[in-house]
Amino acid sequence: MAGRLIRLFHTLRYLRFEQLFFQVYYRIARPLLLHWCRWRVAPAVERRPWESAWDGLRYAQPGHRENATFTYLGEVGSLVRPADWNNGSQSRLWFYHLHYLDDLGAQGAASKAADCQQLIARWIAENPPLAGTGWEPYPLSLRLVNLVKWCSENSNFPEVWVSSLAQQAQALSMQLERHILANHYFANGKALVFVGAFLSGKMADRWLKRGLRILDQEIAEQFLPDGGHCELTPMYHATLLWDVCELVKLADRSGHAALLARRQSWVGAIQRGLKWLSAMTHPDGEVAFFNDAAKGHAPRAAQLNAYAKLLGIETEQPAPKAACHHLASTGYVACEWAGGQTKLIVDVAAVGLDYQPGHAHADTLSFELSIRGKRVFVNGGTSTYEANAERLRQRGTAAHNTLVLDGVDSSEVWSGFRVARRARVCDVAVENAVAERYRIAASHDGYSRLSGKSVHRRDWCLTPGRLEIHDQVTAYTDHQAIIYFHVEPTWQAVLRDGATVDLVDNVSGQPVCRVESLGGAELRVTPFRWCPRFGEQVKAHSIELHFPVGEGDLSHTTRITWKNP
Repeated sequence: MAGRLIRLFHTLRYLRFEQLFFQVYYRIARPLLLHWCRWRVAPAVERRPWESAWDGLRYAQPGHRENATFTYLGEVGSLVRPADWNNGSQSRLWFYHLHYLDDLGAQGAASKAADCQQLIARWIAENPPLAGTGWEPYPLSLRLVNLVKWCSENSNFPEVWVSSLAQQAQALSMQLERHILANHYFANGKALVFVGAFLSGKMADRWLKRGLRILDQEIAEQFLPDGGHCELTPMYHATLLWDVCELVKLADRSGHAALLARRQSWVGAIQRGLKWLSAMTHPDGEVAFFNDAAKGHAPRAAQLNAYAKLLGIETEQPAPKAACHHLASTGYVACEWAGGQTKLIVDVAAVGLDYQPGHAHADTLSFELSIRGKRVFVNGGTSTYEANAERLRQRGTAAHNTLVLDGVDSSEVWSGFRVARRARVCDVAVENAVAERYRIAASHDGYSRLSGKSVHRRDWCLTPGRLEIHDQVTAYTDHQAIIYFHVEPTWQAVLRDGATVDLVDNVSGQPVCRVESLGGAELRVTPFRWCPRFGEQVKAHSIELHFPVGEGDLSHTTRITWKNP
């Protein structure tokens, strides 16, 4: 009991007063607010004339399949009866995607206009006001944007849909996610801006004004000086960057003066954000797996660059043959050479946003490495948001390429989206002494809560064809450590002896690199489950370096070598 109270205290103490206030406020007032909103007549609104119809890019894949089935996040579910919108047969996140109506903005939606129109009509008819998942603020926010874009592209729709838009916007405006903030609050603001720019009337003007006020605050706060998003997950960074691109497109298509006045500041956020995303993207075009991240859940860097080009935004030129990007505000370092085909990405960041670490993993001082254009060492990825043992495994330190002491996570991740005590990073050093030679070093105190108040320090020394990682743990007496190196499933880990592992191609048997323990550790090859997408787990190998119970300090170097092309 005492341990739970301590964990709860260390979770709550980072929250802003605003979050605590609205946690209580919504629990007490939300039922009354929703009751009032349910019986209030939707405001009289009309469509606001735009300069031209919506024609933004699309990146999402459609979820609708034949026979009223939908596939989201690797899960397949049916939508046959009205009750199927909320029957609880799938995961909560699956139902969120169903209520987003993402198919309206998915690739190929234009050729399925009749199906989309039927889906909208069903949602309105089968989801009465304020009943079910679809009336929660986050699904409301994403659905409103999808509806506005679709209605702009397809002007022939029933007038009742306009009233429904107004009713949904009214419901959203009364339950903004100020208890969560971060990307959720941003989504609330974006939705109010879209619907306020699409409709006219006093209430629409009020929604637009409020949404712009939220975005003015949140874009300045959430996109840090190095261009990265404050939640420190490349996947969500890409999602919000797409949102900003859509705001620029909205300004251009609506021609609204208040939006056009902000266009240039939004363009600046996009330019900085694209530069950050480029650094955090592997040669395969997908983002690095730090914190919650998976393939197929957010736009790729290439898609975002295409959107920026469509908007007339100048983007950064390709990186030189060798480059080191120290993203100091977010806490990542990316080193690349061989024309960007070999890339090391290092996490010397805080565990997450202090007041909203919901998408954080205990991955401090982890790294990922691509060689000759292919990922070799990978963090564990994300396949679920359900609050279960698998979610905890994926967020835990052992699912990342770093050191675990006594089987304890470096930051106390718990439940689905909670973090209590957090590892703090200090003594960060990034050196680029000569061309194609980099050194990165940092420490964290995540294990200072253990006996001896141990500190983990890691030093990466990178030269062409070689990466040496030096780990040091102070006050190691009576502790046991394991260092993990998780191997992308393309490669098979072959244990040569107790100190050497070769990674070879699963198909051709050709080697890619060698991992060596330079004394003091026993190498083992164990099974590992890699989660490259939601709803997907792939069998892979993990290289583990096991250390005996020690005395004094632990000091160890791991060498990874490969042949450059």
